[in-house]
Amino acid sequence: MILTVTPNPSLDRTYELPELVRGGVLRAAADRVDPGGKGINVSRAVAAAGGRTVAVAPMGGAEGALLARLLGEHGIEAAGVPIAGSTRINVTLVEPDGTVTKINAAGPELGPSEAEDVLEAVRSRSADADWIACCGSLPRGTSPEWYARLVARSHRGGTRIALDTSGAALTAALREGPDVIKPNAQELAEAVGRPLLTVGDAVDAAGELRERGARSVLASLGADGQVLVEASGAYFATAPVRTVRSNVGAGDASLAGFLAAGGRGPRALTAAVAHGAAAVQLAGSIMPRPADLDLPAVVTTSDVPVDRPLTEPAP
Repeated sequence: MILTVTPNPSLDRTYELPELVRGGVLRAAADRVDPGGKGINVSRAVAAAGGRTVAVAPMGGAEGALLARLLGEHGIEAAGVPIAGSTRINVTLVEPDGTVTKINAAGPELGPSEAEDVLEAVRSRSADADWIACCGSLPRGTSPEWYARLVARSHRGGTRIALDTSGAALTAALREGPDVIKPNAQELAEAVGRPLLTVGDAVDAAGELRERGARSVLASLGADGQVLVEASGAYFATAPVRTVRSNVGAGDASLAGFLAAGGRGPRALTAAVAHGAAAVQLAGSIMPRPADLDLPAVVTTSDVPVDRPLTEPAP
């Protein structure tokens, strides 16, 4: 079972547009609303593959009630923590060429007791969890140390932790030794304080974060693939993508595939890349099902092409 923690969840409304015209009145070709937030997306990907998952998240207002209902419709056990504020609504605009414009609301502010209630919900629901995946930004009012406390408490309970966050929250959590962290290229560059121009730069940066506490690093490099740096070595994987429809949730699908495949080694990296490649070819934040995956198309190697330039260097 994979338990996910999303401290700042959302309802994600996606509009597919024939063209994005600033200042115009636009008619959507298609639209949908999905339960959102990075941890919830991980739960959705696990559920889409037929796995068991529990989603812990603060939920408030009519939006929170709708979020809980949508999670149930996706086959996800919702462990909602009541809060005074209302769950946020995010908007994604998708153009035919795959260009995605996102508008993310700040979300509600959590009081100290509400933030502690979320930690307690994780403790009470994680007894039979194989992994706890803690994902996304922290809500307003929450200390950057919140994830660090969550990692420390969960380790004391004997549960492995995967962490997907950035900035001060990531820096603070590293000292508690999360089992896996999953930055993208920009987050990786920010964490080490220097630009990443090549795959080798990303591997070196991942190694530095391991020295600072992370036990393994799964780094998404966008169209260039993913790297995994762990105690057994460094690995690199890529997969072909025919058409990009939306990259919303693709990194979360990757993390779900990685954890479901054991959370270590080249086999798990292959699963991560297959899930991410499938996700970007689906509309909105739809999560891939097993039939969407093309595992044989993923090329995974320990012969990392360190000199390969990144298509989009991370500043």
